[in-house]
Amino acid sequence: MKLNELTCINENINIDEYITFRELVKENMENPEWLGDFSKEDLIELLNNNSKIWIYYLNNETVCSMMIIPASEKSLLKFEIDLDYKEVIDYGPMFVNPKYVGNKLQYQMLEKLDNYCINLGYKYAAVTVHPDNNYSINNLLKDNFIYKNTKTFKRGIRNIYLKNLKNI
Repeated sequence: MKLNELTCINENINIDEYITFRELVKENMENPEWLGDFSKEDLIELLNNNSKIWIYYLNNETVCSMMIIPASEKSLLKFEIDLDYKEVIDYGPMFVNPKYVGNKLQYQMLEKLDNYCINLGYKYAAVTVHPDNNYSINNLLKDNFIYKNTKTFKRGIRNIYLKNLKNI
C-alpha cells in the first residue's frame, strides 16, 4: 500500500474523528500506553499554533495519520536538546489502523514529513517513542534518526531521537 495512493486530508481536520481513530488504534494495541493522549482542547490549541495533522483514507476508512508540532524552548529543554527551537520540528503521534499494519505506512509517513519539513526550512526533526516500541524505533533508525537519550514525562518513559534534515 502506498501512502500517495490514499486520499489525504490535512486542512480543517475533524478533531473528534481524529480522536476516535486514535482510540481505535489504542484499543487494538498490546501496549496502548505507548501512545500519548492529547485532549481535544490540546489538539485545537496545537493546530491554532502551527501544528498540522494529516489523515489518510482508503475510500471512507481511516488508514493512518501523522502530525507535526513546532518545537519550543521548553520542549527542547525537556528533551535535553541544545538547538535553536526555531530550527526544530517535533514529529508528533503517528497512528496506523490495525487493519493496515505491515504495509510500511509509518516509514512512508516519516519520508513525507521529512520532505514537508525541509520545504518549511526546518533543520532538525525530533521524535519521542516508548523504549519498547521496536517497530517505531526501527523505522526511525531506518530514516536516519539518532538516539539522544531516555526521559520520563507525564505520559511515561520515552526515548528521544533527533534527525539532521540538512543531510537529506
